[in-house]
Amino acid sequence: MPPTALHRGTDARKLPTGTNPMVIRVITMAAVAMAVIDGIVVSIALPTITRAFSADIAQSQWILTGYLVTETSLLLIFGRVSEFIGKKRLFLAGLILFTTSSIACGLSSSLWDLVIFRALQAAGSAMIFSICAAILYETSGPGEQGRVMGYIGTTTAAAAVAAPLLGGIITGSLGWEYIFFINGPIGLTGIALFLLLSPPESASANTFSMDWPGAASLVSFLVFLVLSLAEVSPGHFHAPGIVFFLFLSVLSLFLFIMAERKSPCPLLDLTLFRDPRFLLPNMSMACVYIAFFMLYLVGPFYLEGALGMDPLGVGFVFLVIPVIIIVGSPAAGLLYDRRNARTLPAWGIGIAGASLFLLSFAVLVREIALIIALFVPLSLGISLFLAPNATEIMRSLPLERVSLASSMSATLKNLGMIAGISLSALFLSLELSAYGYSLSFQDADPVILSFSIQKILVTGSIFCAIGAILSLVSTRSPGER
Repeated sequence: MPPTALHRGTDARKLPTGTNPMVIRVITMAAVAMAVIDGIVVSIALPTITRAFSADIAQSQWILTGYLVTETSLLLIFGRVSEFIGKKRLFLAGLILFTTSSIACGLSSSLWDLVIFRALQAAGSAMIFSICAAILYETSGPGEQGRVMGYIGTTTAAAAVAAPLLGGIITGSLGWEYIFFINGPIGLTGIALFLLLSPPESASANTFSMDWPGAASLVSFLVFLVLSLAEVSPGHFHAPGIVFFLFLSVLSLFLFIMAERKSPCPLLDLTLFRDPRFLLPNMSMACVYIAFFMLYLVGPFYLEGALGMDPLGVGFVFLVIPVIIIVGSPAAGLLYDRRNARTLPAWGIGIAGASLFLLSFAVLVREIALIIALFVPLSLGISLFLAPNATEIMRSLPLERVSLASSMSATLKNLGMIAGISLSALFLSLELSAYGYSLSFQDADPVILSFSIQKILVTGSIFCAIGAILSLVSTRSPGER
C-alpha cells in the first residue's frame, strides 16, 4: 500500500481522547510565529545592539550567524529525537528552551553572552520547527489536511515580512531588549496551555538509537555551508573563507553519505531521494524560498533607493504579501482537499514566477502602484503553492515517518532562505561594483539600481520556473493519491 493510502484510511490517524486540535494548532502556530519573527527581527536591532555593547560589525554579526548555523544544523537531528521521546514532548521542550533563552537574551550583560543565549534560542527554535508540520498534520483529518497545512505557510510568510516593521517599532520605542522580552509572556502562556490541554503522549520507540557519525558529519556539512553562504554578502564575496568553508562543506557531505550508507540505523534514509514523490516537492519548495527571499532582500533597497521611500513605508508595502497569504494559503489548502488538485502547486509557483518576471520590468518604470499591483498575483501564486505542496511532502512518507518529512522540509526551507538572501546580496554587490558604487547602495543612481535589481528578479523567476517543472513532474509520479 503506498504511503498516501495509509494517510487516507479512516483509522490511519486517531487523536487521543481529550485532544483539542484547535488549541494545539493555535499554540503550534504561535510558537512558529514567535520563532520566525525573532529569527529576523534581530537584524533590525543589530545596529542598536552593536552600539550598546561598543562592538564592531564583525563581532555583532555572530548574533545572526550563530543563530542561523545552530538552527539549521539541528533540525534533522531533532526530527530523529522526536521519534524516541514523542513529538509533543519535543515541542514543549523547544518552547520552554526558546522562551527562557529569549528572556536571558534580553538580560545579557555582554555581546558574547547574547551570542551564547541566541544559540540556545536557536536550539529551541529547531525543536519547534523540526516537528511543527508533523504535529499539525496529525491533528487534521483526511479531508482537512491541505487547509491545516496552509496555516504553516500563512504564519511563516506573515511573520517573516511583518518582522522588520515590528522590530523597528519595538526597538525604537522600548529598546532592543524588548524584542526578546516580548517572547516571555507569549511563550509562558503557550507552555501553560499546552500542559493543561494537550493529552499525554507515549514515546514512539522503546530504545533510542542515534547515528552519531552521520549526525556529526551532517552538522559539519550544514555549519560550513551556512558559513560559506554567510560570507557571500556585500564586501565579502572575494573572501578566501568562502572557498575554505565550501571545501569543508563538500568534504563533510561526502563523509555524511558514507556514514549513512554504512549505518544500520541512518539519520537520513538516502533511498528517500530516489522517490520523486518526496524529492520533487521538496526541491520545488527550495526553489520558491530562494526566489521569494531574493525579492525579500532587494525589495527594500529598491523601494528606498529608487523610489525614495522611508523604512516604515517599505514595511507597509511588503505587508501586502502576508495579508493575501493569510487568506489565500488556507483557501488553497481547502481547494486541494476537496478537489485533490495535485497540479495546484505547479500553477502557484508558475504564477509567482510570471509575476516576478513582470516585476523585473516594472522596477524600471518606478511606479509604486504597479509594483503593489504585481505583488497581488505574486502573493496568490505563493498561496496556491504552500499548503498543497506541504501536504504532498507529508503524504509522501508513511505516517510513522512524518517527523522525518517535517524536519527535512524545515531544513530545506532554511537553506532556501539562506541561499536566496546570499545570492541576491552577491548579485547586487557585483552589479553595483561594476558601476563603481562598491557597497554604497544608498548612493547608487536610481536607474542603475533598478537595472541591477531587474536582473536579480529575473533570476528569481527562473528559479520559480524550475520549481514549477519539478512540481509538475511530481504530479505524474506513480502511487495512489
